[in-house]
Amino acid sequence: MCFSVTAVTFLLLFPGFYSTMTVTTLQSFRGCAVRDFTFVAKKPGCRSLRISTEACWGRCHTWERPVLEPPYIQRHHSVCTYSRTRHLTARLPGCRPGVSPIYHYPQALQCDCTYCSSNHTECETF
Repeated sequence: MCFSVTAVTFLLLFPGFYSTMTVTTLQSFRGCAVRDFTFVAKKPGCRSLRISTEACWGRCHTWERPVLEPPYIQRHHSVCTYSRTRHLTARLPGCRPGVSPIYHYPQALQCDCTYCSSNHTECETF
């Protein structure tokens, strides 16, 4: 493990701090958070544009259990989705005459685990 001089000094001054720190990786993260996200915006009649923004990402508590009466299953499926957004626009390059270069997309400000709403999220099941 490699530490900078500042980090080593901090650990010497506060020796119990490191033992209480936990490292969370994307694979072990449980919950819902705003995360940097890059995508390619495409629109017929324009060239594509790479856009960096913030999006919701995470894993939410979900469960199912069988029951004796129809529909024979009780379920709780929540998804990590937007609770607050800002709507942004980008100008796509190289658009043909008559094609608007304006491209609209959301930027996540806050995300929460909640039931899926098709108003702003693709709620597909497998």
